[in-house]
Amino acid sequence: MSDPRILKFAQILVDHSTRIQPGDRVLIEATTAAEPLVQALYELILQRGGHPHPLMEPIEQKTALFKYGQEEQLKHMPVLRKLAYDEFESRIKILSVADPRALSSADPKKQSLWEATISPILETQMRRGAAKEFKWVSTLFPTAGYAKEAGMSLAEYEDFVYAACHADGKTADPAAYWNNVRVEQQRIVDRFQGSDKITLRGPNVDLSLSVKERTFVNSFGEHNMPDGEFFTGPVEDSVNGWVRYTYPAIRDGRVVEGIELKFEDGKVSSATAESNQDYLLEILETDAGARYVGEFAIGTNFEINRFTGNILFDEKIGGSFHMALGAGYPETGSLNKSAVHWDMICDMRQDAEILVDGEVVFKNGEFVF
Repeated sequence: MSDPRILKFAQILVDHSTRIQPGDRVLIEATTAAEPLVQALYELILQRGGHPHPLMEPIEQKTALFKYGQEEQLKHMPVLRKLAYDEFESRIKILSVADPRALSSADPKKQSLWEATISPILETQMRRGAAKEFKWVSTLFPTAGYAKEAGMSLAEYEDFVYAACHADGKTADPAAYWNNVRVEQQRIVDRFQGSDKITLRGPNVDLSLSVKERTFVNSFGEHNMPDGEFFTGPVEDSVNGWVRYTYPAIRDGRVVEGIELKFEDGKVSSATAESNQDYLLEILETDAGARYVGEFAIGTNFEINRFTGNILFDEKIGGSFHMALGAGYPETGSLNKSAVHWDMICDMRQDAEILVDGEVVFKNGEFVF
């Protein structure tokens, strides 16, 4: 018998996140491990009058690309994906690899070259998404590999994922739930919107940045599922100070622990890590925008209360903040462009505070206004 949570999950993605309408062309990106969810999405999109286009790529293909691919091949744009991002009305991306560390031994120079090649696709996603021309969402299908990274059995991890998305059957109307998140979160967003300087202080951070004339986005399940954060793009040259990220930063299967960054006039001036420092430094050299912050965000989902090794969940941890090096979201006013968008998370639940224009609005993981 199929898991009824998968159908409810698909309904959230189709009816709440992407709001599929008759005639919408929908790219479904996944690996073969997510076949049950892809099938449910395929059927629902047809029922809503849309046109589903699955693009199933096992992680082994990317492993082969970085092993055998020559420079000319790594510079070759994936034409089908680019066409969909340029022309389709929607995209549903399902993280679903069997082994999250499959790329951990890949050549970082080849990975950087590939990132540069596909950067126009990321830019199109952000640009068309900001213009409301492209309804995109990224989510995750639980696999044994993800469960292992999170320190759970597969059954425990499935429960965790579906509960975080409110597809577990305990929420009668998930769409109503996520719309209520939007309403409750907007009160917090309103306090930050229109401010100038944000200051973060704590045992792992002493940082200031400007958000003058930038827009904060209330994130409630349209682009990520699960969700629970609000974010903006800081003024590019305004970030100053230092931060020591309390959780590992994971990218392309590589786990980089103990990252500490120092910023001067917006740019990373010094970067160290306790592990995989060479990889960190390689990514920082991807392009001119990789050393600048494209996103500043605060996690508000207190149901996600543990680190799982997957950024889709971990960046939403209630009482944390994260910043992404590289590309910013145009709808926030960010001007930073890069092939990179790498989120890094810092816990703020102990002896920490956030000030907005000199007033404390967040202390030890809670909003205080």
